[in-house]
Amino acid sequence: MSRARYAPVQRGQVDLELVVPAFNEAARLPATLAELTSFLAGQRWRSRVVVVDNGSTDGTATIVSAQDWDAEVVVVGCSRPGKGAAVRRGIAGSGARFVGFVDADLSTPVSTLTRAVAELEGGAAAAIASRHAPGAELAHPQPVTRRLGGSVFRALARQLVPGVHDTQCGFKVFDRLAVQFALKRCHLSGFAFDVELLRQIRRVGGRIAEVPVVWTDDERSTFRPLRDGSAAFADLFRLYRADLIDTARTGAR
Repeated sequence: MSRARYAPVQRGQVDLELVVPAFNEAARLPATLAELTSFLAGQRWRSRVVVVDNGSTDGTATIVSAQDWDAEVVVVGCSRPGKGAAVRRGIAGSGARFVGFVDADLSTPVSTLTRAVAELEGGAAAAIASRHAPGAELAHPQPVTRRLGGSVFRALARQLVPGVHDTQCGFKVFDRLAVQFALKRCHLSGFAFDVELLRQIRRVGGRIAEVPVVWTDDERSTFRPLRDGSAAFADLFRLYRADLIDTARTGAR
């Protein structure tokens, strides 16, 4: 058992680091960390959980630091808002062989890590949980508005990352060198961050392995369809626009 602590400038090397972006997650995070660290403690990998406190005002970092966990947990601060900014902050400081991120609600079973790590060991640059790949299931369907919006978003995202059924599931693990290289070419920080990241990995020839999962929707999700959905679609169109500009430049040469 160990207490969480603030991360040192240089984090020690491990096999796997998992970043948990957290904004006002004091209520949900303890249960998530208990389940996550309990699973990690029983695996063959040397592991660490990195909680990135994304400007919380509910004492998220204090609550995390005050409890004992079955595996190492460290806390990192991130003042820049947005899930993408928090994930980037956590991954950028990693020296692990594999590094990834999971949502604070842990809607994806933690056992997904077993298959994900096996895919990375087999040469994949990214192993991502998928709610829509063949074999996946939704234990509790999302509200109708989110399902409709999600269908349109997936159709648009597939044009940017062909062959990937689900860019948005919040459970992704990467080869550390591949994802850090891709992050240097990413600009988005909102909910479309995942699309840009996977697109950059694919652009340099990285293989993306989708892992079908049984996914449980959390009604306490901080995602708001009108506010966050509009911003996510706007970011998607920014990616489309950037592609058009790149194509025009390439054709002019």
